[in-house]
Amino acid sequence: MIKSIGIVGSGQMGTGISHVCALAGLDVRLVDMNADALTHSLAATGANLDRQVSRGKVSAADKDAALKRIQTSTDLAFVKDCDLVIEAATENEAVKKELFRKLSPTLKPSALIATNTSSISITRLAAATDRPAKFIGMHFMNPVPVMQLVEIIRGIATDNATYEAVRELVGRLGKTVAVSEDFPAFIVNRILLPMINESVYTLYEGVGSVESIDTAMKLGANHPMGPLELADFIGLDRSEEHTSELQSRGLISYAVFCLKK
Repeated sequence: MIKSIGIVGSGQMGTGISHVCALAGLDVRLVDMNADALTHSLAATGANLDRQVSRGKVSAADKDAALKRIQTSTDLAFVKDCDLVIEAATENEAVKKELFRKLSPTLKPSALIATNTSSISITRLAAATDRPAKFIGMHFMNPVPVMQLVEIIRGIATDNATYEAVRELVGRLGKTVAVSEDFPAFIVNRILLPMINESVYTLYEGVGSVESIDTAMKLGANHPMGPLELADFIGLDRSEEHTSELQSRGLISYAVFCLKK
C-alpha cells in the first residue's frame, strides 16, 4: 500500500495534490526549486483548509494534522524514499523528461512514478525514466480539493500492479477514477478544449454575446458554468498548455487564444 507521496512542483496543481494527500493521512514530501514557491504553497494549503473548516467539511484537528504531514524541500533527493512520486511541473514535455531523468536514479527500486500531465503521451514520458512499468498518468482536475475526478492513463509498458495501486490510492483520496487510453489530451481536455475553442468562434462570428453563449450552455446543456466563464476560470494560459497535442492531431485551432488579446 502507498503510504508516502512525493510531489515535484508546488504550483497550483502540486499544492492541491499535496492538500488532498495529506488530508487523506498520507505523508507528503513536496519539492520545488523555488523556496518562495514552497512557502506560498503551504500558505495556500492552510487557507484552503481553513475554508473547508469554516464550511464544516473538515475538522480543525484534521486540518492541523494534514499540515503537519506536509514537509518541503528544494532538494529533489528529498523524495527518494517515497512510495509514489507525482510530477506536477509545467506542461512542457522537454522539462518533464529532463526532470524524470534526474529523478529516477534517486528513487528506491519499488517506487512508482506518476505524471499529472493533462495532454502529453504517458508512453513518451515513461521512456525518460528507468522504470516504464512503474510509470502512469494521474491527471487531477483543477482545483484539486474540489474536483472529484482523476483520470488514470496507462502507458504502453505500465504494469497491472502499478495501475491497481494508483487506482486504490485515488479511492483513498475520495476521488473517482476515469480510465483513459494514451491518446492526446486524454478524455477531459480532448472534449473540453474544442468546446471552448468553438465557443470563442461563436463569439468572434457574432452568433451570440458572452452572456448568451454561457447561458445557452448552462441552461441548454445543463453545464454548471458556460464555456467562456470556464475558460476564464481555468485560465487561458492553462488552455494554451493543453493545445499542442490537440493541434498535432488537427483537433483544435488557435481561436481559443483570441480571448487573451
